[in-house]
Amino acid sequence: MPVPALSVVMSVWNDEAFVGAAIDSILSQTFTDFEFLIIDDQSQDGSARVIAQRAATDPRIRVLPMGTKGRVPALNRLFAEARAPWVALMDSDDICMADRFARELDFLASHPDHGAISCNCAIIDAAGKPLVRPIIDRPLTHDRIIANLEDGPLLNHNAVIVSRAAVAQIGGYRAAFRHAEDYDLWLRLSEVTKLANLPENLVNYRVYPGQVSTAHVVEQTRNAAIAWLAHEARLKGQADPTAGVPALPELEKLDDLFGPGTAQYIRRRIVDRILFSADALTGDGWQDLIGHIADRGAAPHLWRAAARILRSGKPLYAARAALALVQAKRAV
Repeated sequence: MPVPALSVVMSVWNDEAFVGAAIDSILSQTFTDFEFLIIDDQSQDGSARVIAQRAATDPRIRVLPMGTKGRVPALNRLFAEARAPWVALMDSDDICMADRFARELDFLASHPDHGAISCNCAIIDAAGKPLVRPIIDRPLTHDRIIANLEDGPLLNHNAVIVSRAAVAQIGGYRAAFRHAEDYDLWLRLSEVTKLANLPENLVNYRVYPGQVSTAHVVEQTRNAAIAWLAHEARLKGQADPTAGVPALPELEKLDDLFGPGTAQYIRRRIVDRILFSADALTGDGWQDLIGHIADRGAAPHLWRAAARILRSGKPLYAARAALALVQAKRAV
């Protein structure tokens, strides 16, 4: 078979309600010289059936057999099977505008020093209706992306076209950075090529309760902070302490890897991210909150967080946070 100009890759997990529309938006692209590789990551709903139905209608779709479970193994397998020099990423619950591939490939053709291009996204709900939410404008140029590397925003993963050779050069996605594997990838890509975003909304990003991107915010933030520290180490010519590790170390061990103050920095990043979510503060982020109070002391915004927890109907947690704040104040 002739090598296509573009490989489109999609990993699917329990997206029966949305994956059909996502696939249809790819098949409706004005740019047509692509192969479409899909992995069903052991879904427990009817996703595999929907994928098979679409694959029967278009020979560009190639469904890969299930392998090791997990988003990172699936993405790395998709890249390994891709034949084109450029790979377009697509999430199975989103929708592409018909000219997405054409617009992004035009940019890459006119900017040969860039190895990845993404774009802004519009926000839709589970029914596909537009949501009125604050728009997160991505930095457009490589210089602005570099300036935003620590805190973002950077690239929309579901809207990227990236050089297959560049991804291979940096070793692909790293499973240790679960839920922050895309951020870790952008950091490492920024060290070997230029990145950019188009200003147009060329993908509809679907937001709904329970999706993976909102269910693991504490782990995502923790792993992203570690990815940033590893990036800083590489830029300084130091060995990456996370290279080759199957899982990231516990927070208490990170000072030994990156130096004193590392755990304190990561706790601050986590609490800053979840400060207005009482559920996150009293859930996965609880120990990070208590540790951050000990690090920071009785800061006003942490007292407000305790009050927010109380108003959410969790008086025991609020009392424990207040006690930690009092103890931190006395320790000063």
